[in-house]
Amino acid sequence: MADAALPVETDRIVITADGGGTGLGLGELVRYRDLLVVLAYRDYRVRYAQTFLGLMWAFLQPAATLLIFSVVFGRAVGIDTGAVPYPLFAASGMAVWSYFAYVLGQSGTSIIGAQEMIKKIYFPRLVIPLSKAVVGFVDFGITSLLILGMMLYYRILPSPHFAFLPLFALAGILAALAVGIWMSALTIRFRDFQHVVPFLVQVGLYATPVAYPASLVTEAVPRWAAVVYYLNPMAGITEGFRWAILGTAPPGALSFLSVGVTFVLLVGGLYYFKSVERTMADLV
Repeated sequence: MADAALPVETDRIVITADGGGTGLGLGELVRYRDLLVVLAYRDYRVRYAQTFLGLMWAFLQPAATLLIFSVVFGRAVGIDTGAVPYPLFAASGMAVWSYFAYVLGQSGTSIIGAQEMIKKIYFPRLVIPLSKAVVGFVDFGITSLLILGMMLYYRILPSPHFAFLPLFALAGILAALAVGIWMSALTIRFRDFQHVVPFLVQVGLYATPVAYPASLVTEAVPRWAAVVYYLNPMAGITEGFRWAILGTAPPGALSFLSVGVTFVLLVGGLYYFKSVERTMADLV
């Protein structure tokens, strides 16, 4: 009698497109943390490759913007910043804003720029905009050093509220991620957003209290307009960041609206990105 065929055990890996129902699959990012580091390092190298000044550009860009603000708003307009010298006042706002602007600008075209890799291998696509956020820490760190140097120059001590600085810095990072994730996903379906992002960065700089205190706007407009103003997530975060460093006017109740908008945008952006991720390889 012929021997009966024995069952053969095989290991199979099944990759599904739904990524586990309604879950966001954020735990998967931990397994791909090495890829995140590699992509961030690559972007950093490419950013300053074949440049004469190299990393100095990360210092010159905010320094040039600060010089323009000091001349226009500090001297020509004469904005009152109290006991805080205007250059230091503006620099403290630029620190968190420059990080937000970089992540927003880079995330808008991040998925399209990595389309060849997306078509060939599987990995959580969220790694791509996250890598842009990691590279942005270079600018954030250099601008922070600029603030420290100016505080030493003007002999100004940190605010008694300095312990709150990490909270507002984290809120700024989450705001940048929230808007960056939205833009990276929207650009896949609507390529027009590639042209919208630079406009948003330019307008957002003046719609955010970077070069002026938020009270300059809120005290001159009706209540409903002030509420609309703080729907900008960076409005309340920038004011809180400056208050934590320099002890300027404390963030008002409307600042919590900016923080709330940040979390709504972040959660909504993650879910929208997850829905687009299923067909991302086809769309790019």
